[in-house]
This record gives sequence, C-alpha cells and structure tokens, in this order.
Amino acid sequence: MNPKSLAAAALFTLGALTLTACQSGTAAAGGAAAAATSAPSSASAQPTSSAQTLSSRSSTSRSSAPDSGTSDGASGSTSGSSPAAGTPAGSDGDAYAYKHPCSPQQLSVQASRRSGSSSQWVIAVRNTHTTSCGLSYYPLVSLDNSKAADGSQAVTPLVPSGLGGPPAYVLDAGSTAYAVIDLDPTGATTGTVAGIDQLNVLPDGDHMPDADTLNFPLGSKASVLKPKLGLYRSNVGDAVSSMEQADTQP
Repeated sequence: MNPKSLAAAALFTLGALTLTACQSGTAAAGGAAAAATSAPSSASAQPTSSAQTLSSRSSTSRSSAPDSGTSDGASGSTSGSSPAAGTPAGSDGDAYAYKHPCSPQQLSVQASRRSGSSSQWVIAVRNTHTTSCGLSYYPLVSLDNSKAADGSQAVTPLVPSGLGGPPAYVLDAGSTAYAVIDLDPTGATTGTVAGIDQLNVLPDGDHMPDADTLNFPLGSKASVLKPKLGLYRSNVGDAVSSMEQADTQP
C-alpha cells in the first residue's frame, strides 16, 4: 500500500476510535442521570426517624403532662402554677388563706344524700375563685322544720371534740371541702324528732352572718335522732370518718 493510502487508513481508524469513546461517555453519563432521576435519595424516600420521634414525644408530653392549675388528689393545691391575671401574688397558699376567710360570693355550696346511705348527707363547699381562702373547721349546721320561722324545733348535731391546729381549713382555688352529717347514726325508727324536713348550712360559722345560711329540703320523711357532723375534709371518705368521731355540742 502506498504511503498516502496508509495515512488515510490511519486517520479513518483514529476517527472511529474517537467517535466510539465519545458515544460511550455520553451513554454512561445519560445512564447515571437516568439512574439519579429514577432512584430517589435515601433522605427523600425515608422520613427522618429522629424527627418522627421528636414529634410524637412532644405531643405525648403535652397530652400527658398534668395541668398545673389542676388541683391534686389530696388537697386541691395549685402550688407551683402561675397566678391567673388579676390574682394577687402568693394568694394560693395556706398563709394567705389563714388571713382571708372565704366570702359567700366565692363559694358554691351543695347538699345531697350520700350514695348507699339513707341517713347521711354530704355538704360540698367549692371555692369558685382564683384565690385560696379559709373556712371554719366545720359548717354551722342545724336541722329544722321549714315552717317553724322561730327555729324552735331546730336540732344541732354533735361535732368532734379536741379541735386544734391551724386557724382555719384551707380551701384552695378550685377545690372542694366536704362535711358529712348523719341524721340518725343509730338507725332508730322510734323516738326520732318529728317534723324535721330542712337542713340549714352556714359554710363558715366563724366569719359569716346568719343571713348567709342556706336551706336544703330533706323531705317529709327524714328521720332525725342524735345527729352527728364531721369536720371539713378533702374527700367524702375522710369526712365520714370525722363524722363518726363527733361527740360534743358545738
């Protein structure tokens, strides 16, 4: 083969090799781009586990954490919570309650027959305001005939003796004090006081005037004989136990 033919053949072969190399590189690049497009990255395909854990932990904490204003099982104390707007600082403690007797305007009083007992009534006194206050050791209670305006038939229950300790029963904001009265502890059906059909309750006999006394109907068949009244307690069970210890006239 002459020199010109050899040179032409060499140039043709070199061009073919260059074209093949370019095509291979283009295909490789295209294949990588296609793979990158079709295969999602691990970050987008799988949610971050730490973010999920953080989210569920936060919602669990919000739903399970007790409300700071919620009273506790024993005393209804709201200690540790921030006072509501307009509430005097330090108005949620015992010291404040000792110096601030409960006013009738901040109390809600109810009386109802105790479940499972025909002669026991539960007096519930709730503090509806945002500050604590002090109550007397027990409510001032009498049993009377609603038609006897002069109170001549009124019967006063026995109360526990040997009282002492703090100057008042502390009623925290939003909490309830319970006192239980047994109209007929002996269960007698004879010798009872006739005509008693009304329960009179003054929540705090030490600081409230008689005009704030509330009247609750007992019904015409109420049986009353040597009634007993217990001290204020934070739950009905303890109020019953206190009532059972009543042994003296107030």
